[in-house]
Amino acid sequence: MTRTARPDAPYRGSVTTHTPPHEPGHDGRPSRIGLVLSAARSRLDRLTPEEAYAELAAGDAVLVDIRPAAQRAAEGEAAGAIVVERNVLEWRFDPTDGAALPIASDDLRVIVLCQEGYTSSLAAASLRDIGVLHATDVDGGFAAWRAAGLPLSGG
Repeated sequence: MTRTARPDAPYRGSVTTHTPPHEPGHDGRPSRIGLVLSAARSRLDRLTPEEAYAELAAGDAVLVDIRPAAQRAAEGEAAGAIVVERNVLEWRFDPTDGAALPIASDDLRVIVLCQEGYTSSLAAASLRDIGVLHATDVDGGFAAWRAAGLPLSGG
């Protein structure tokens, strides 16, 4: 039996695939998470990996890798990305919180990167919800970054 992993599932030493969240659920209706994902993405100006790299290289943005440590260790990292795991992202970029990074600002351009571009869309929308108005993500995530031949580190 083939198992389907959820987006950004921890890396377990083999390639995992999943049903894209926009696919209909078992009853033929759109899944609830698919609807939430669509709503989140409708608020973002998603970037190609090349566009994200250009903004990072120009110093106009920070690239934030939210993937779990095991996935980064196995797959590598986008060069120049800062690592902020998903479970603390909002606290690190909320300039009104005591746990915020020194760079946190409502005006900061934050480009979120996950493995395939699903979790990052939800995370970027959440950053917008807390006032980081220029947050967005990379369409296709790290997999697309790597496929585009953009600079990597580790892995």
